[in-house]
Amino acid sequence: MQTPLHLIIADDHALFRQGLKSLLQLQPDIEVVAEVDRAAELQSTLANTHCDILLLDMQMDRWLMDDIPALAKLTTVIVLTASESGENGVQALRLGARAVVHKRFAIETLMTAIQTVRDGLVWMPPTVQAEFAAQGSTTAKRLTARELEIVRFVAVGLRNAEVAERLSITESTVKTHLNNIFQKLGVRDRLELAHYAIKIGLVAVLGQDR
Repeated sequence: MQTPLHLIIADDHALFRQGLKSLLQLQPDIEVVAEVDRAAELQSTLANTHCDILLLDMQMDRWLMDDIPALAKLTTVIVLTASESGENGVQALRLGARAVVHKRFAIETLMTAIQTVRDGLVWMPPTVQAEFAAQGSTTAKRLTARELEIVRFVAVGLRNAEVAERLSITESTVKTHLNNIFQKLGVRDRLELAHYAIKIGLVAVLGQDR
């Protein structure tokens, strides 16, 4: 049996929050350890409560998108939203959320998302997946064929020397391509490039093109 997950629910709608808590407490491996109804209380609650996952209403008493990076450093964030905007979901995931779940979904979907992030993966609804795929396709068009190859190799963990060997080019040429890629995509280093490529579906786009 898995160790119970400690969850905090952050939502300013009392009926929704209490109903969600009741449903979650029916799960044998879930324990709701705190509830928050104001954005100002989030940081202090997380600092003083052991929490594995924060269920965060992105539109609590104010727009919380800019808070996600700081919250994600303290715990795993699952965003709960009434918005159908795939773009908002993509932004939340890029800022550090591990899942986006629409409030209209059933508890079974939320439990699937919780288990997915517990396994170290990312979960998103179809609208967000579609936005990622669209952005991945658009990004792919901004790169040359050789740059796309290099992104694919970097995303799967190959070093510059290994990329150079695979493509029969020099390591300095790989570095030049990477510098161009960093500028085009607005990323700072190889790790950020790999995360970015996976998040926006660029690796999947490359796989379909092969």
